[in-house]
Amino acid sequence: MSQQSINQLHDEGLIEHFTMGKGYRVFILTPSYPFMFIGEIKDVRDDIVDIWVETTHFSQLENRLWHIHIDNIEVFYIEREGEPEIPRLSEDYY
Repeated sequence: MSQQSINQLHDEGLIEHFTMGKGYRVFILTPSYPFMFIGEIKDVRDDIVDIWVETTHFSQLENRLWHIHIDNIEVFYIEREGEPEIPRLSEDYY
């Protein structure tokens, strides 16, 4: 009987959580540039999350699809119905 390592279980749990979050908005912090993403989860392929990014630190990097590896995600929050919403930080939102 093979046993999965705690890292494998952790990664599988994250992949499942992001897969269940498809279509919802997400807030993600990463340890590397551009550090912060706010957008909609479009797809999950293996351990890559595809996010349509509406907001990040630099407007030139917004309104495009980003592919983020699960291992690079330090902190995240996925909006769910009835839960607190992620603020809209776009300049033209106000």
